[in-house]
Amino acid sequence: MSRHAWVSLRWLPLAAMLVLLAACVEHDPVALGTLEWDRISVPAPAAETIVALQVREGQRVRAGAALLQLEPTRTAAQLQALQAQAQQAGEALQELRNGPRSEDIAQAQATLGASRAQAADASAYYARLQPLGRQRLVAAADVDRARAAAGNAQGAVRAAEQALLALQHGTRVEQVAQGEAALQAAQAQAAAQAVTLRKLDLLAPRDGLVDALPYKLGDQPPVGAPLVVMLVGERPYARVYLPQALRLQVRVGQAAHIQLQGRDGTLSGRVRSIRSDPGFTPYYALSGGDAARLSWLAEIELSADNDPARMANLPAGMPLQVRF
Repeated sequence: MSRHAWVSLRWLPLAAMLVLLAACVEHDPVALGTLEWDRISVPAPAAETIVALQVREGQRVRAGAALLQLEPTRTAAQLQALQAQAQQAGEALQELRNGPRSEDIAQAQATLGASRAQAADASAYYARLQPLGRQRLVAAADVDRARAAAGNAQGAVRAAEQALLALQHGTRVEQVAQGEAALQAAQAQAAAQAVTLRKLDLLAPRDGLVDALPYKLGDQPPVGAPLVVMLVGERPYARVYLPQALRLQVRVGQAAHIQLQGRDGTLSGRVRSIRSDPGFTPYYALSGGDAARLSWLAEIELSADNDPARMANLPAGMPLQVRF
């Protein structure tokens, strides 16, 4: 046997092992990612100063537990102003429903009587001036002024008659409807402000872990700023990046095995979602030729069959590998 043939036979077992390893890798794909918890944030309902902190980062809280408190003085004053506006709108509506007072009707009747007397006087004066004007004993301008005064007086009588009729007929249905709408709007604004006032005492919306308190005592965060960030849920999930070669092999509902870096054993789970739009593989998920390929973000939900005590203490952000 030649030396060249002997060397070839010597490396034959190693070559076979490499082939088997490549086959195992091909049939046992791996996706890289991190362990995550569902995150929720409690936003600031108003731009007020933080006056009390009842929790600390890393503390577990139950739903409804007090988290922090914002200064309520200004919001309470705004609520009182809106409640006063709602009361004013209610009184105005009641006035519309009651209609005009008897004193207002009597005043309109008196105004009508005075207008009729003035109209009668103006008409009589005009009647006396007409023959004198035909005889040219008075100037034509005086006759014209008397005629205009009589016409104005008759117009004032008709206006007074219509004003009296309006009072006698009462408030229109449309006016009452407008008053009801104004009252409802004022009450809704007051109710919304009351909700904002209650929200100044921030409560935990769910059971969970206080992950972050971005603002400290004495800060005045803007409206909508996250005051408390919480990790919630019964168990964490794996967020991994599927390379292009692995995307066709993985589907929603498929079983998966999660290996946490630095921990023995695996956790079972199932794929719950896969993003439809690909992105570039992040640096911590690069593996060989996958560095230049697109990847699809997927979430693997851990099964309830795993040890609950073990899953409850798993920290977010832990690197992991997922095999399908």
